[in-house]
Amino acid sequence: MPPLVEPGVALDARDIDRYSRHVSLPGFGTLGQRRLRNASALVVGAGGLGAPILHYLAAAGIARLTVIDDDVVEASNLQRQVLHRDADIGRPKVESARDALRRLDPSIAVTALHDRLSPENAVDLFTRHDIVLDGADNFATRYLSNDAAELTDTPLVWGTIARFAGQVSTFWPGRGPMLRDVFPDIPDADSVPNCADGGVLGVLCGTVGSAMATEAIKLICGIGAPLIGRLLRYDALAAEYTTLRFVVDECRPPVTSLDEVAVACSAPIAHADASQRTAAGELDGASFDALRNAASGDSESPLVVDVREGWERELDAIPDSVHVPLDRIQTEGWSAIMPVRGDARQIVLYCTRGARSARARDQLAEGAPADVMLRSLAGGINAWRLLQV
Repeated sequence: MPPLVEPGVALDARDIDRYSRHVSLPGFGTLGQRRLRNASALVVGAGGLGAPILHYLAAAGIARLTVIDDDVVEASNLQRQVLHRDADIGRPKVESARDALRRLDPSIAVTALHDRLSPENAVDLFTRHDIVLDGADNFATRYLSNDAAELTDTPLVWGTIARFAGQVSTFWPGRGPMLRDVFPDIPDADSVPNCADGGVLGVLCGTVGSAMATEAIKLICGIGAPLIGRLLRYDALAAEYTTLRFVVDECRPPVTSLDEVAVACSAPIAHADASQRTAAGELDGASFDALRNAASGDSESPLVVDVREGWERELDAIPDSVHVPLDRIQTEGWSAIMPVRGDARQIVLYCTRGARSARARDQLAEGAPADVMLRSLAGGINAWRLLQV
Protein backbone atom coordinates (compact mmCIF):
# COMPACT_ATOMS: atom_id res chain seq x y z
CA MET A 1 0.00 0.00 0.00
CA PRO A 2 1.23 3.54 -0.73
CA PRO A 3 1.80 5.89 2.22
CA LEU A 4 -1.42 7.52 3.35
CA VAL A 5 0.18 10.85 4.35
CA GLU A 6 2.76 13.03 2.62
CA PRO A 7 5.86 13.86 4.69
CA GLY A 8 5.82 17.16 6.55
CA VAL A 9 8.65 19.57 7.23
CA ALA A 10 12.11 18.39 8.15
CA LEU A 11 12.56 17.11 11.69
CA ASP A 12 14.18 19.48 14.17
CA ALA A 13 16.71 18.48 16.80
CA ARG A 14 13.99 17.77 19.36
CA ASP A 15 12.17 15.41 17.00
CA ILE A 16 15.31 13.56 15.98
CA ASP A 17 16.19 12.99 19.63
CA ARG A 18 12.64 12.07 20.69
CA TYR A 19 11.94 9.71 17.78
CA SER A 20 15.45 8.34 17.27
CA ARG A 21 14.28 4.73 17.68
CA HIS A 22 11.87 5.24 14.78
CA VAL A 23 14.41 7.05 12.65
CA SER A 24 16.86 4.16 12.99
CA LEU A 25 14.33 1.60 11.73
CA PRO A 26 15.11 0.21 8.23
CA GLY A 27 12.49 1.41 5.75
CA PHE A 28 11.10 3.95 8.23
CA GLY A 29 13.74 6.61 8.83
CA THR A 30 13.18 10.35 8.92
CA LEU A 31 10.67 10.15 6.06
CA GLY A 32 8.33 7.89 8.02
CA GLN A 33 8.57 10.11 11.07
CA ARG A 34 7.83 13.19 8.97
CA ARG A 35 4.68 11.46 7.73
CA LEU A 36 3.57 10.82 11.32
CA ARG A 37 4.32 14.45 12.23
CA ASN A 38 2.07 15.52 9.36
CA ALA A 39 -0.84 13.14 10.09
CA SER A 40 -4.21 13.62 11.74
CA ALA A 41 -6.20 10.83 13.38
CA LEU A 42 -9.70 10.62 14.81
CA VAL A 43 -10.14 8.14 17.67
CA VAL A 44 -13.70 7.09 18.48
CA GLY A 45 -13.85 6.33 22.18
CA ALA A 46 -11.51 7.12 25.08
CA GLY A 47 -12.16 3.88 26.94
CA GLY A 48 -10.62 0.41 26.92
CA LEU A 49 -9.39 0.51 23.33
CA GLY A 50 -9.18 4.27 22.92
CA ALA A 51 -6.80 4.67 25.87
CA PRO A 52 -3.89 2.58 24.49
CA ILE A 53 -4.59 3.78 20.94
CA LEU A 54 -4.32 7.42 21.97
CA HIS A 55 -1.32 6.78 24.20
CA TYR A 56 0.73 5.08 21.50
CA LEU A 57 -0.28 7.38 18.65
CA ALA A 58 0.70 10.39 20.73
CA ALA A 59 3.99 8.76 21.72
CA ALA A 60 4.65 7.86 18.07
CA GLY A 61 4.44 11.50 17.05
CA ILE A 62 1.04 11.87 15.37
CA ALA A 63 0.73 15.63 15.09
CA ARG A 64 -3.02 16.08 15.46
CA LEU A 65 -5.35 13.84 17.43
CA THR A 66 -9.10 14.18 17.91
CA VAL A 67 -10.91 12.02 20.44
CA ILE A 68 -14.70 11.81 20.68
CA ASP A 69 -16.52 10.21 23.62
CA ASP A 70 -19.59 11.26 25.62
CA ASP A 71 -18.82 9.23 28.76
CA VAL A 72 -17.24 10.15 32.10
CA VAL A 73 -14.55 8.29 34.03
CA GLU A 74 -15.81 5.73 36.55
CA ALA A 75 -13.86 3.72 39.11
CA SER A 76 -14.57 0.50 37.19
CA ASN A 77 -12.78 1.97 34.13
CA LEU A 78 -9.40 2.20 35.83
CA GLN A 79 -8.73 -1.55 35.60
CA ARG A 80 -8.10 -1.18 31.85
CA GLN A 81 -8.42 2.45 30.65
CA VAL A 82 -4.83 3.38 31.32
CA LEU A 83 -5.00 7.06 30.40
CA HIS A 84 -7.25 7.86 33.34
CA ARG A 85 -6.36 8.19 37.04
CA ASP A 86 -8.28 7.95 40.26
CA ALA A 87 -8.37 11.74 40.41
CA ASP A 88 -10.20 11.78 37.04
CA ILE A 89 -13.28 9.92 38.29
CA GLY A 90 -16.34 11.96 37.32
CA ARG A 91 -14.53 13.94 34.60
CA PRO A 92 -15.35 13.57 30.89
CA LYS A 93 -13.07 10.88 29.48
CA VAL A 94 -12.00 13.09 26.60
CA GLU A 95 -10.75 15.79 28.99
CA SER A 96 -8.86 13.26 31.08
CA ALA A 97 -7.36 11.76 27.92
CA ARG A 98 -6.36 15.15 26.52
CA ASP A 99 -4.57 16.08 29.74
CA ALA A 100 -2.75 12.72 29.85
CA LEU A 101 -1.53 13.11 26.27
CA ARG A 102 -0.32 16.65 26.91
CA ARG A 103 1.62 15.39 29.92
CA LEU A 104 3.29 12.93 27.58
CA ASP A 105 3.97 15.52 24.87
CA PRO A 106 3.09 19.19 25.51
CA SER A 107 3.50 20.00 21.80
CA ILE A 108 0.77 17.66 20.61
CA ALA A 109 -2.51 19.11 19.29
CA VAL A 110 -5.41 17.27 20.94
CA THR A 111 -9.06 18.09 20.25
CA ALA A 112 -11.39 16.67 22.90
CA LEU A 113 -15.02 16.29 21.81
CA HIS A 114 -17.34 15.42 24.71
CA ASP A 115 -19.97 14.10 22.34
CA ARG A 116 -21.13 10.91 20.68
CA LEU A 117 -20.26 10.00 17.11
CA SER A 118 -23.56 10.39 15.28
CA PRO A 119 -24.97 10.42 11.76
CA GLU A 120 -25.03 14.22 12.07
CA ASN A 121 -21.30 14.70 12.75
CA ALA A 122 -19.60 11.55 11.40
CA VAL A 123 -19.09 12.58 7.76
CA ASP A 124 -17.61 15.96 8.69
CA LEU A 125 -15.26 14.44 11.28
CA PHE A 126 -14.08 11.68 8.96
CA THR A 127 -13.48 14.13 6.13
CA ARG A 128 -11.23 16.27 8.33
CA HIS A 129 -8.88 13.43 9.34
CA ASP A 130 -6.44 11.21 7.48
CA ILE A 131 -7.43 8.06 9.37
CA VAL A 132 -10.03 6.93 11.91
CA LEU A 133 -9.62 4.32 14.66
CA ASP A 134 -12.86 2.91 16.04
CA GLY A 135 -12.69 1.94 19.71
CA ALA A 136 -16.46 2.08 20.25
CA ASP A 137 -18.25 -0.34 22.56
CA ASN A 138 -21.50 -0.81 20.63
CA PHE A 139 -22.60 -2.18 17.26
CA ALA A 140 -24.42 0.95 16.10
CA THR A 141 -21.33 3.15 16.36
CA ARG A 142 -19.11 0.53 14.72
CA TYR A 143 -21.39 0.37 11.70
CA LEU A 144 -21.71 4.15 11.67
CA SER A 145 -17.89 4.36 11.49
CA ASN A 146 -17.80 1.82 8.67
CA ASP A 147 -20.50 3.58 6.65
CA ALA A 148 -18.99 7.05 7.18
CA ALA A 149 -15.60 5.69 6.12
CA GLU A 150 -17.13 4.26 2.94
CA LEU A 151 -18.89 7.53 2.16
CA THR A 152 -15.75 9.63 2.68
CA ASP A 153 -13.08 7.17 1.42
CA THR A 154 -11.37 7.35 4.81
CA PRO A 155 -9.24 4.42 6.04
CA LEU A 156 -10.69 2.87 9.20
CA VAL A 157 -8.96 0.69 11.78
CA TRP A 158 -11.51 -1.41 13.64
CA GLY A 159 -11.26 -3.46 16.81
CA THR A 160 -13.43 -5.22 19.37
CA ILE A 161 -12.89 -6.89 22.73
CA ALA A 162 -15.02 -9.27 24.77
CA ARG A 163 -13.98 -11.04 27.96
CA PHE A 164 -10.71 -12.79 26.99
CA ALA A 165 -10.69 -12.27 23.20
CA GLY A 166 -10.30 -9.48 20.70
CA GLN A 167 -10.39 -8.78 16.96
CA VAL A 168 -8.69 -6.24 14.70
CA SER A 169 -9.08 -5.40 11.01
CA THR A 170 -8.44 -2.50 8.66
CA PHE A 171 -10.96 -1.18 6.15
CA TRP A 172 -9.79 1.11 3.35
CA PRO A 173 -12.60 1.96 0.92
CA GLY A 174 -11.73 1.06 -2.66
CA ARG A 175 -8.66 -0.93 -1.63
CA GLY A 176 -10.28 -3.90 0.07
CA PRO A 177 -13.41 -5.23 1.75
CA MET A 178 -15.29 -3.31 4.42
CA LEU A 179 -17.05 -4.35 7.62
CA ARG A 180 -20.32 -4.97 5.79
CA ASP A 181 -18.59 -7.38 3.41
CA VAL A 182 -17.89 -9.77 6.28
CA PHE A 183 -20.73 -8.78 8.66
CA PRO A 184 -23.50 -7.36 6.43
CA ASP A 185 -26.18 -6.61 9.03
CA ILE A 186 -26.14 -4.61 12.25
CA PRO A 187 -26.65 -7.06 15.15
CA ASP A 188 -29.18 -6.36 17.86
CA ALA A 189 -27.75 -4.03 20.49
CA ASP A 190 -27.98 -6.64 23.27
CA SER A 191 -26.97 -9.70 21.25
CA VAL A 192 -23.52 -9.76 22.89
CA PRO A 193 -22.87 -8.84 26.56
CA ASN A 194 -20.99 -5.57 26.95
CA CYS A 195 -17.96 -5.17 29.21
CA ALA A 196 -20.12 -4.13 32.16
CA ASP A 197 -22.24 -7.29 31.91
CA GLY A 198 -19.76 -9.84 30.57
CA GLY A 199 -16.49 -8.51 31.94
CA VAL A 200 -13.19 -7.96 30.14
CA LEU A 201 -9.58 -8.81 30.94
CA GLY A 202 -7.96 -5.41 31.43
CA VAL A 203 -4.66 -6.14 29.70
CA LEU A 204 -6.53 -7.41 26.63
CA CYS A 205 -7.36 -3.78 25.84
CA GLY A 206 -3.66 -2.99 25.62
CA THR A 207 -3.00 -5.90 23.27
CA VAL A 208 -5.82 -5.06 20.87
CA GLY A 209 -5.48 -1.28 21.15
CA SER A 210 -1.74 -1.47 20.45
CA ALA A 211 -2.42 -3.62 17.38
CA MET A 212 -4.86 -0.98 16.14
CA ALA A 213 -2.32 1.81 16.67
CA THR A 214 0.24 -0.28 14.77
CA GLU A 215 -2.15 -0.57 11.82
CA ALA A 216 -2.60 3.20 11.73
CA ILE A 217 1.15 3.82 11.75
CA LYS A 218 1.69 1.28 8.96
CA LEU A 219 -0.95 2.95 6.78
CA ILE A 220 0.33 6.47 7.41
CA CYS A 221 3.92 5.53 6.62
CA GLY A 222 3.23 2.95 3.89
CA ILE A 223 5.14 0.13 5.60
CA GLY A 224 4.35 -3.54 6.08
CA ALA A 225 1.16 -5.39 5.17
CA PRO A 226 -1.98 -3.92 6.78
CA LEU A 227 -4.89 -6.09 7.88
CA ILE A 228 -6.93 -5.28 4.78
CA GLY A 229 -9.09 -8.29 3.93
CA ARG A 230 -7.95 -10.01 7.10
CA LEU A 231 -9.52 -10.28 10.54
CA LEU A 232 -6.93 -10.87 13.25
CA ARG A 233 -8.36 -12.76 16.23
CA TYR A 234 -6.59 -13.03 19.58
CA ASP A 235 -7.49 -15.47 22.35
CA ALA A 236 -5.70 -14.34 25.51
CA LEU A 237 -6.40 -17.51 27.48
CA ALA A 238 -5.04 -19.80 24.78
CA ALA A 239 -2.31 -17.29 23.81
CA GLU A 240 -3.24 -17.86 20.15
CA TYR A 241 -3.59 -15.56 17.16
CA THR A 242 -5.62 -16.68 14.17
CA THR A 243 -6.43 -14.88 10.92
CA LEU A 244 -9.66 -15.00 8.94
CA ARG A 245 -9.42 -13.83 5.33
CA PHE A 246 -12.39 -12.27 3.56
CA VAL A 247 -13.07 -10.53 0.27
CA VAL A 248 -15.34 -7.89 -1.19
CA ASP A 249 -18.94 -9.06 -1.52
CA GLU A 250 -19.71 -8.10 -5.12
CA CYS A 251 -23.44 -8.48 -4.46
CA ARG A 252 -23.51 -6.09 -1.51
CA PRO A 253 -25.08 -2.73 -2.30
CA PRO A 254 -22.70 0.16 -1.67
CA VAL A 255 -23.27 2.52 1.23
CA THR A 256 -24.90 5.66 -0.14
CA SER A 257 -26.21 7.29 3.04
CA LEU A 258 -26.31 6.95 6.81
CA ASP A 259 -30.07 6.43 6.91
CA GLU A 260 -29.99 2.77 7.96
CA VAL A 261 -27.37 3.19 10.65
CA ALA A 262 -29.16 6.30 11.94
CA VAL A 263 -32.05 4.04 12.98
CA ALA A 264 -29.67 1.80 14.93
CA CYS A 265 -27.99 4.80 16.56
CA SER A 266 -31.34 6.16 17.74
CA ALA A 267 -32.60 2.83 19.09
CA PRO A 268 -31.34 3.28 22.69
CA ILE A 269 -33.17 6.59 22.93
CA ALA A 270 -36.39 5.12 21.58
CA HIS A 271 -36.28 2.28 24.11
CA ALA A 272 -35.88 4.67 27.04
CA ASP A 273 -39.58 5.54 27.23
CA ALA A 274 -41.07 3.83 30.29
CA SER A 275 -44.48 3.21 28.72
CA GLN A 276 -42.88 1.51 25.72
CA ARG A 277 -40.77 -0.66 28.01
CA THR A 278 -43.75 -1.75 30.09
CA ALA A 279 -45.73 -2.59 26.97
CA ALA A 280 -42.84 -4.79 25.83
CA GLY A 281 -42.95 -6.85 29.02
CA GLU A 282 -40.67 -4.68 31.12
CA LEU A 283 -40.97 -2.72 34.35
CA ASP A 284 -39.22 0.48 35.26
CA GLY A 285 -37.78 0.75 38.76
CA ALA A 286 -40.68 2.71 40.24
CA SER A 287 -43.27 0.27 38.90
CA PHE A 288 -41.25 -2.64 40.24
CA ASP A 289 -41.11 -1.13 43.73
CA ALA A 290 -44.84 -0.40 43.59
CA LEU A 291 -45.53 -4.01 42.59
CA ARG A 292 -43.54 -5.37 45.53
CA ASN A 293 -44.96 -2.89 48.02
CA ALA A 294 -48.51 -3.75 47.01
CA ALA A 295 -47.95 -7.41 47.90
CA SER A 296 -49.59 -8.45 51.18
CA GLY A 297 -51.36 -11.45 52.61
CA ASP A 298 -54.13 -10.93 50.08
CA SER A 299 -51.85 -10.07 47.19
CA GLU A 300 -49.35 -12.35 45.53
CA SER A 301 -45.73 -11.24 45.85
CA PRO A 302 -43.72 -11.49 42.62
CA LEU A 303 -40.81 -13.88 42.30
CA VAL A 304 -37.69 -11.77 41.67
CA VAL A 305 -34.97 -13.61 39.74
CA ASP A 306 -31.37 -12.44 39.40
CA VAL A 307 -29.95 -13.71 36.08
CA ARG A 308 -26.42 -12.35 36.57
CA GLU A 309 -23.28 -14.33 37.29
CA GLY A 310 -22.57 -15.48 40.83
CA TRP A 311 -19.72 -13.01 41.41
CA GLU A 312 -22.01 -10.10 40.52
CA ARG A 313 -24.56 -11.22 43.07
CA GLU A 314 -21.88 -11.26 45.76
CA LEU A 315 -21.37 -7.54 45.20
CA ASP A 316 -25.03 -6.54 45.41
CA ALA A 317 -28.49 -8.04 44.96
CA ILE A 318 -32.13 -7.01 45.29
CA PRO A 319 -33.37 -8.30 48.67
CA ASP A 320 -35.36 -11.55 48.62
CA SER A 321 -34.39 -12.31 45.04
CA VAL A 322 -33.35 -15.79 43.89
CA HIS A 323 -30.42 -16.62 41.62
CA VAL A 324 -30.88 -18.37 38.27
CA PRO A 325 -28.05 -17.38 35.86
CA LEU A 326 -28.84 -16.53 32.27
CA ASP A 327 -26.68 -19.33 30.86
CA ARG A 328 -28.72 -21.86 32.81
CA ILE A 329 -31.97 -20.35 31.52
CA GLN A 330 -30.64 -20.48 27.96
CA THR A 331 -29.70 -24.14 28.42
CA GLU A 332 -32.70 -25.43 30.39
CA GLY A 333 -35.47 -22.99 29.51
CA TRP A 334 -38.52 -22.90 31.76
CA SER A 335 -37.32 -25.93 33.76
CA ALA A 336 -34.54 -23.74 35.22
CA ILE A 337 -37.19 -21.67 37.04
CA MET A 338 -39.41 -24.49 38.24
CA PRO A 339 -37.38 -25.41 41.39
CA VAL A 340 -37.68 -21.85 42.76
CA ARG A 341 -41.01 -20.76 41.32
CA GLY A 342 -43.42 -22.15 43.89
CA ASP A 343 -46.89 -20.79 43.10
CA ALA A 344 -45.68 -17.42 41.78
CA ARG A 345 -47.53 -16.19 38.74
CA GLN A 346 -45.61 -12.92 38.43
CA ILE A 347 -41.89 -13.23 37.72
CA VAL A 348 -39.58 -10.23 37.46
CA LEU A 349 -36.10 -10.87 36.06
CA TYR A 350 -33.19 -8.50 36.52
CA CYS A 351 -29.51 -8.11 35.67
CA THR A 352 -27.17 -5.10 35.73
CA ARG A 353 -28.86 -2.88 33.16
CA GLY A 354 -31.68 -4.93 31.64
CA ALA A 355 -30.21 -6.53 28.51
CA ARG A 356 -29.62 -10.02 29.91
CA SER A 357 -32.90 -10.10 31.80
CA ALA A 358 -34.76 -9.22 28.60
CA ARG A 359 -33.10 -12.17 26.86
CA ALA A 360 -34.01 -14.42 29.80
CA ARG A 361 -37.61 -13.25 29.64
CA ASP A 362 -37.84 -14.07 25.94
CA GLN A 363 -36.25 -17.49 26.49
CA LEU A 364 -38.59 -18.38 29.35
CA ALA A 365 -41.67 -17.20 27.47
CA GLU A 366 -41.34 -20.15 25.10
CA GLY A 367 -42.17 -22.67 27.83
CA ALA A 368 -43.91 -20.70 30.57
CA PRO A 369 -47.54 -21.53 31.53
CA ALA A 370 -50.15 -19.21 30.08
CA ASP A 371 -51.06 -17.78 33.49
CA VAL A 372 -47.49 -16.65 34.29
CA MET A 373 -46.52 -13.03 33.66
CA LEU A 374 -42.83 -12.60 32.84
CA ARG A 375 -41.24 -9.15 33.00
CA SER A 376 -37.74 -7.74 32.81
CA LEU A 377 -36.58 -4.92 35.09
CA ALA A 378 -35.64 -2.11 32.70
CA GLY A 379 -32.34 -0.55 33.71
CA GLY A 380 -31.64 -3.55 35.95
CA ILE A 381 -30.28 -3.30 39.46
CA ASN A 382 -28.59 -0.01 38.52
CA ALA A 383 -31.98 1.66 37.98
CA TRP A 384 -33.49 0.05 41.07
CA ARG A 385 -30.52 1.13 43.22
CA LEU A 386 -31.06 4.80 42.31
CA LEU A 387 -34.54 4.65 43.80
CA GLN A 388 -33.22 3.37 47.11
CA VAL A 389 -31.06 6.44 47.81
